[in-house]
Amino acid sequence: MTQTIGIDLGTTNSVAAYMKDGRPEIIPNLEGEALTPSVVAFARDQRRWVGRVAKAQAVANPLRTVFSIKRQMGRVAPEAGAGEQIVSSIKRHMGSDHVLTIDGRAYTPVDISAMILEKLKADAQAYLGRKVERAVVTVPAYFNDGQRRATRDAAALAGLEVVRLVNEPTAAALAYGLDIEQAHTILVWDLGGGTFDVSVLELGDGVFEVKAVNGNTRLGGDDYDERMAALLAERFAQQWQVDLTASPESRRMLRDLAERAKIRLSTEAQAPVTLPRAFGRGARCEVTVTREAFEAATADLTEQLEAPARAALADAGIDPVELDRVVLVGGMTRVPAVRRLVRRITGLEPYGHIDPDQVVALGAAVQAGVLDGGLRHVTLVDVTPLSLGIETLGGLFGRVIDRNTPIPTSRSRLFTNARDNQTVVDVHVLQGERELAADNMTLGTFSLSDITPQPRGEAKIEVAFDIDANGIIHVLATDLQTDASRRILVEPAGAPRREEIEAALAESRARMDSDRRRREEIEAGIRAENLLRAADDMLGKASGTESVETFAGAADVAAAAVREALAGGNGENIGVAAKELENCLKALQAALRKAAAFLATQGQAA
Repeated sequence: MTQTIGIDLGTTNSVAAYMKDGRPEIIPNLEGEALTPSVVAFARDQRRWVGRVAKAQAVANPLRTVFSIKRQMGRVAPEAGAGEQIVSSIKRHMGSDHVLTIDGRAYTPVDISAMILEKLKADAQAYLGRKVERAVVTVPAYFNDGQRRATRDAAALAGLEVVRLVNEPTAAALAYGLDIEQAHTILVWDLGGGTFDVSVLELGDGVFEVKAVNGNTRLGGDDYDERMAALLAERFAQQWQVDLTASPESRRMLRDLAERAKIRLSTEAQAPVTLPRAFGRGARCEVTVTREAFEAATADLTEQLEAPARAALADAGIDPVELDRVVLVGGMTRVPAVRRLVRRITGLEPYGHIDPDQVVALGAAVQAGVLDGGLRHVTLVDVTPLSLGIETLGGLFGRVIDRNTPIPTSRSRLFTNARDNQTVVDVHVLQGERELAADNMTLGTFSLSDITPQPRGEAKIEVAFDIDANGIIHVLATDLQTDASRRILVEPAGAPRREEIEAALAESRARMDSDRRRREEIEAGIRAENLLRAADDMLGKASGTESVETFAGAADVAAAAVREALAGGNGENIGVAAKELENCLKALQAALRKAAAFLATQGQAA
């Protein structure tokens, strides 16, 4: 008998859980621990270690030890010679063409992630005493389509069928929600090793509905560790004249010391840090770092957490006073400065009776229980984090699905041909929040051919987006007159980089006014060109009809003014001229109808 388990494939640590007697429980690894470090190490003799053993030997083997693979998923591959940086920091490359080379052998982020998942699977099978072939796997809320696919690919390599991908903050809400009977509005604050996600959810009657998500895909515990490492390096250099940045081994050791000091300062006002004698030239070198110094060194990082949280509340239409609970997820939420910020924004004391390092995996197990049929009173409604659409005439972004739309979902819009007698339409699929296509992220492109040749604006092309429960996107374009169609399954290689997602949201907010004005200018130009074509057609019909000469003359003058405005490129002038032409054409059309009616009457009288 097989059982679906829940897996939190984390940046720093990974965790597995399962449902037992209607409650989620952590599956301990073979070392008897709940957390498995997301670390993979390679020996010269081809042996491989995953988890605690891999982390323990990292200082002695830094260039063959891979940390934070999840954080690199979606990031552009570093230039040649950056191998040391690759090894020390790889979750954002997932879904990219990045390759990590160790001892002449190439590994992708999918390969490394699969190794971590293999261990979780093996340990779960040993603990449960049965096969484990299916899993609910969690991903950051802001993982894009390519990164989600890559996560599924990694699971497949590990021999796991991913029955559902669940956003990490949503999974946390599922874990907490089992204890909630009445309706609640909660904010999930998820600050892990590599990313920061905020989700606003409404829970009630077994329904978990995500109202909004936001976050910072380039901020997490790793960044705090880097600041602490820099602080310690400076202290050891000043007090003991020891350079801890001189070698890969000392830099790896420095990061380990930094992580331990950060954790200690979450409960203590100061932390003594002792350097191993081998790195202190045989001397016992020790420095003391205070919580105050650490908070000062990371103040700007903590400040960056505020904007996404407030944006998520605004997108959900929720005032902080309307929140019933704030749920903390991720080890970084133990940091006092982070907790103070949460209290300042929400006015609530964080609700944290579940270990923040384990809550995501527990929530994944809850969803696994739902899919296995063991839990029938829970319904999960997630959302898509960014808008989806295609490029339209004038280089505009035509939205088909708005951000924060509940998934799974299917939406479609009708588009038309941009040129006369066009038989092929290029569909440029985009994701983002900017008004111009060029400012958004390309998910893929494809062509729909065999369209019936028609005048510009006459073809009817339906573009349908389908997002499944895992957040994976399918796009279908159909010529409604010939039923010719073309479908695209967005591939990882063409997916947007993960860093770009958070940047897209930030930039869209910063450029909202200028984007709106630019869109209005382009739309005014398109409308003006359409009016000119209509004017040419109508003036042709008016030629030789004496009773409409006055109206035709006015329309001709107005059309000339529109052409002049288009040549000048001023959006406001184009709009004014186009409005005048539109009024003239309405008057001319009315005159033509009156003339036609008069001629018809004359014909009947004859």
